[in-house]
Amino acid sequence: MTLSVETSNSDQTNPALGSLRSNAQRYALPSFIAVEGPIGVGKTTLARRLAESLNYPLMLEPVNENPFLDRFYTEGASQALPTQLFFLLHRARQLADMPSGGLLDQNLVADFLMEKDELFAKLTLDAQEFALYQQIQNSLKLNPPNPDLVIYLQAPTDVLLQRIHHRGLQSELQIAADYLISLSESYTEFFHYYDDAPLLIVNAAEIDFANNDVHFDQLLEQILHMEGNRQFFNPNPTLI
Repeated sequence: MTLSVETSNSDQTNPALGSLRSNAQRYALPSFIAVEGPIGVGKTTLARRLAESLNYPLMLEPVNENPFLDRFYTEGASQALPTQLFFLLHRARQLADMPSGGLLDQNLVADFLMEKDELFAKLTLDAQEFALYQQIQNSLKLNPPNPDLVIYLQAPTDVLLQRIHHRGLQSELQIAADYLISLSESYTEFFHYYDDAPLLIVNAAEIDFANNDVHFDQLLEQILHMEGNRQFFNPNPTLI
């Protein structure tokens, strides 16, 4: 299997995680968890920590492999089509490389949904480019498996910009606030109608999943006790 999958070793030094893992034995943990949200919201950070804590393999979006992405951030629309086609064809290779049974027979945490490619394509491509994108997409006949749980992270634009600047990737520093606003609105619309998997919507505005064990443990408890197809998680209820 040639997916970009990382294996993780659980953090054995955190007693809270040990307790949560014991509780997990009594509940049905989702086998395939996808983390989603706009640029800078903390998808990869949370996905890494979930994979480490649950001892799941980790599949990351190949942003560093896309040779057009930096140019898209600096040059804009002229690089949108090759950027989106690279991601689309990469998804096709991922699905083609899966063994019989695909993702359905293994535990996995991913920091993306395969369906979100079309969300970005609608946002960045003009009408003719999007029509071409759809023709190629339809010819590939992709049929990605649905996750057992999708975690959708939300945060205001100013928070996204702060995190992008803190991350310090030169190409991302060119991202305009207007683009992030449009992207967040597209995500909101996408997940308003999303019903392919249980959805946990997280207010990530003041959450630090990398360094705050309390926030992370609260989220794990929410996952363990997830009921129904849609729930909201806000560790700071005064923040709306």
